[in-house]
Amino acid sequence: MPSTETPIAEWLATQQDAMLAELEAMVNIDGGSYDKAGVDAVGERVRNFCARHDIAVETIPGDRHGDCLRATVAGGDGLASGNARQNIVLMGHRDTVFPKGEPQRRPFAVKDGIATGPGVCDMKAGLVQNMFVLAAFARFGGAPGPLVGLFTGDEEIGSPEGRPVIEREARSARVVFNSEPGRPSGGVVTGRKGGVFMVMDIEGKAAHSGGNFENGISAIEELARKVQAIHALTDIPRGITLNVGLISGGQSVNTVAPWAQGQIDLRYIHPEDRDEVMGRIHGIVEQSFVPGTRAKLAIRGEFLPLAQNPGTEAVFALYKEAAAASGLNTQPEFAGGCADSGFTAAQGAPTLCAVGPVGGKAHSPEEYLEVATLVPRAQALARAILKLDAAGI
Repeated sequence: MPSTETPIAEWLATQQDAMLAELEAMVNIDGGSYDKAGVDAVGERVRNFCARHDIAVETIPGDRHGDCLRATVAGGDGLASGNARQNIVLMGHRDTVFPKGEPQRRPFAVKDGIATGPGVCDMKAGLVQNMFVLAAFARFGGAPGPLVGLFTGDEEIGSPEGRPVIEREARSARVVFNSEPGRPSGGVVTGRKGGVFMVMDIEGKAAHSGGNFENGISAIEELARKVQAIHALTDIPRGITLNVGLISGGQSVNTVAPWAQGQIDLRYIHPEDRDEVMGRIHGIVEQSFVPGTRAKLAIRGEFLPLAQNPGTEAVFALYKEAAAASGLNTQPEFAGGCADSGFTAAQGAPTLCAVGPVGGKAHSPEEYLEVATLVPRAQALARAILKLDAAGI
């Protein structure tokens, strides 16, 4: 074990109060995915922290969403010498799902060891963890390769601007640790579903529902029939689910509906299932159950699955050993939710997800973080990094 392990672990053990201070400041900043100014304000906290710890930060501007920040800490070549894949990537997103003003309505708080507030575990605690792990290696050295902290700004809406940055980083990554919240069980995620988020718009023809009903063409009726057909594509044993989660349409109660819209969520496990199911969805959209209607489909966002493979298994085995040295018993879990880790895995980078501090009930007012996990999970991540050479990763 490198001699730097003890000072890094010991220093992190003294940083819980500092971690909580950074976390409080971040949680109390508005940062919804469409609030670029707010997401960039959280980024300014990251940038200032890095400046205090002599960590270089590059800004990759976002046009509509939060900028991407790329923080770097120099490290030895390790076993990756001469290999295009050298970087050890710590990843996380700064945006949340909450509306403007949410931090003012329920600001950061800690009670009985539980921290609450919008985005407290998903995933501002993970950002803080990554910041302090980078700072530890900047202070003591010992990283077996260059460290890259990637802080993106639009994950909650499918990373429309962040995805190219993430994929570019993944192509030079030796390993990727995504610090999404650790599972309530204390586990980490070795596999995730992919997801496609779509909008289906339907055009009908308006008519008075009493005076000339027969001249109307109901877009809402067409939507109802399409919803049934789309939901019928769900195949639970294969891990394929379809959900039309939002619908709208119509002009008035006494008008045959001239338009309707449905928003569709597709989840799948196996990459090859994506094109098959999408082909069937397109077929349903193109078919007119109600003669005279027309429909179109647009993809609004997409995540790739985090595939479970030997690379993932090797990184998990490494992390499990590192976590045990931090007093943690960590098990692998599969998640139906999506994350940026799918993008890195698809580029061939061995990827482990949900290595952040433990929390739960994300995207809800009951979201929480277990404060006592801040330091041990940071130590586990640092120890995993230090073990990369010995594990041959």
